[in-house]
Amino acid sequence: MLLPFFDKNQIEAGCDEAGRGCLAGPVFAAAVILPTDFEHPLLNDSKQLSEKQRYEARKIVEAEAIAWAVAQVAPKEIDEINILNASFLAMHRAIAQLDPIPECLLIDGNRFKPYQDLPHHCIIKGDGKYLSIAAASVLAKTYRDDYMMQIHETHPHYDWHKNKGYPTKAHRAAIQAHGATPHHRQSFRLLPNAEQGRLWE
Repeated sequence: MLLPFFDKNQIEAGCDEAGRGCLAGPVFAAAVILPTDFEHPLLNDSKQLSEKQRYEARKIVEAEAIAWAVAQVAPKEIDEINILNASFLAMHRAIAQLDPIPECLLIDGNRFKPYQDLPHHCIIKGDGKYLSIAAASVLAKTYRDDYMMQIHETHPHYDWHKNKGYPTKAHRAAIQAHGATPHHRQSFRLLPNAEQGRLWE
């Protein structure tokens, strides 16, 4: 059973990101404030759910959350500030959209850049421990998947409808054959070093 809250007396927002290890596409993040009495047997870490279950869980979260928001940081920004900072920035952008303003943040992972003066707790594998973080993981993952399906339509060679931008053999082979797109992250190792340099010539 996932925990409903860290501190019942505070308005808590769970935060998580999706797409950190991808070669292409933005990194997405979500922030979710759930009622303290929220419970649903389906909601779990998005990685533990099937695609169909994730989209079902998303409907539940969007219908029952007190507040939720999704944000992204584009590949160009990722290249400029690095993926770790981009993940924090995506979370900050999501948190900034919440109404009411949370009093505490529950962050999936072991690091976070403080947002304004809000206290936060970093929780390793938090998406498998707290409902609000699991909810955020579901939103971040499904919204990012939707985005990758959309850009797959204009760049079908890269199998983004299957790999969602992650570094599969087919994805790397397509980069080698067709080059990189504006959706690819130049700061990531897309191909072996000798070949990578030619992508941006």
